[in-house]
Amino acid sequence: MTNPVKIRFGGYQGPNSVHTRGGLAFGDCLKQELGDAVSFEFDDNIVERGQKASDLLSMVETGELDGCYFSSSYLAGRVPELGVFDQHFVVPDRTRAYAILDGALGKQLAHCVAEKTGYCVLDFWDNGFRHISSRDTMIVSPADCQQLKIRTLANEDHKDLFRTLGFEPLAIDVRDLPGAVRDGTVDAQENPLTNIYNFKLHETHRHISLTGHLLGVALALFNRHNVEAWPPHIREGVMRAMRAATLRQRQLADEDDAICTERLRAEGVNVRTLSAAERAAFVAATAPQIEKLRSKFDPALVAMFDRSLHHSS
Repeated sequence: MTNPVKIRFGGYQGPNSVHTRGGLAFGDCLKQELGDAVSFEFDDNIVERGQKASDLLSMVETGELDGCYFSSSYLAGRVPELGVFDQHFVVPDRTRAYAILDGALGKQLAHCVAEKTGYCVLDFWDNGFRHISSRDTMIVSPADCQQLKIRTLANEDHKDLFRTLGFEPLAIDVRDLPGAVRDGTVDAQENPLTNIYNFKLHETHRHISLTGHLLGVALALFNRHNVEAWPPHIREGVMRAMRAATLRQRQLADEDDAICTERLRAEGVNVRTLSAAERAAFVAATAPQIEKLRSKFDPALVAMFDRSLHHSS
């Protein structure tokens, strides 16, 4: 009997995370698809050992791990096409987001990643609709953003957009985010509700504005050389397992939004949905920056994005 193919997958969040549960689902689906032909190892939270979450990227690219999940925004510097996902206040719901990810545009972006890095993208996970939490006051208009320090992702397009709103953006690794919120390094931060709740950011930030300004995308990233070295039946089985795990992860992400909203309100956090007029004010304030972002891409890529968005509406 041949030795099983070892598949090592990494993450950076705790047991309640929809990503951690997605990773566990991936392991279960691998077992169903390939049985004893593979052995699955899931290092679910490297941050617990003192590493930065972003260390996962180098661990996968060097082959120390076979795969991980990670925000697409962190790779946009190397794969600029991924920045098409970073159009804030543009994608209004998950149905349309998934239509974009699962169609021709998703395939094109996966090709770009493989062409420009040592990774391959096996699928696209739901990284949550991002909302703004704050320590002192509820943020419901661009006027409320002025001169506040906000933690955001290490992505220049994100930083530029928040500067447009009047924020002073700071990029802080996930490992250091809870401390930065507690000690007042930042006045505000933006994250999905699942992260706000599970990282206990709400214990300091008692105001959450449901801006839904961006549906984050987490890439299921794998070392391209390792994947290409697998026997074809293993590679095909892994792809089927990842697709099943992706569908489960997305379902968990959607369910978790409702669960976290209920828990946050039960703990006395002020959670507010923007009115149509309030959201329109953010859209208007950020429109010039979004147009500037779109101008950087191949027009064919933007057209593909727009077709996917409008055909699913």
